[in-house]
Amino acid sequence: MIDRIVRAAKLDTALYEEVEHDKGANWQAFWIVVLSGLAAGLAGARAGPGGLIAGIAVALGLWLLWAGVTLFVGTKLLSGPATQANYGQLMRTLGFAAAPGLIRVIGIIPFLYGITSLVASIWMLLATIVAVQTALDYKDVWRATVVVLVGWIIMLVVSFVFNIRVIGFR
Repeated sequence: MIDRIVRAAKLDTALYEEVEHDKGANWQAFWIVVLSGLAAGLAGARAGPGGLIAGIAVALGLWLLWAGVTLFVGTKLLSGPATQANYGQLMRTLGFAAAPGLIRVIGIIPFLYGITSLVASIWMLLATIVAVQTALDYKDVWRATVVVLVGWIIMLVVSFVFNIRVIGFR
């Protein structure tokens, strides 16, 4: 699994192709998302243990939602001539795209928190584009980039709506 994490962080398209077709990689993708969420939570640990657990739960929920949104946008709205994918393939590849997020644990060092978060976010965005291009069998990176951006906007709206509800219940 460590080798796969390193390859995912290196944006190795062969790795993303490999996990796309490896149904046995579901749990590995799950644990990468959990560990990436834990790394972020530890670095920004201001909410205590409850905050860490909530952060991991949110990371998992958003990962599963992100896979569904990406599947819809990529196969229904912006499909290419060779596009063929299912939820599991996107779930696995997007889970592995969270691998660069593991560096967020370096943010435990207070003066490195901001830069580590920024670098991890950009790196994960690039990994997500590679994952989407691979899973959706796109020939060019631009279509994958548009799918990720459209999906990102949808996810922002969902997050905004969710945050309003959370604030409303406080």
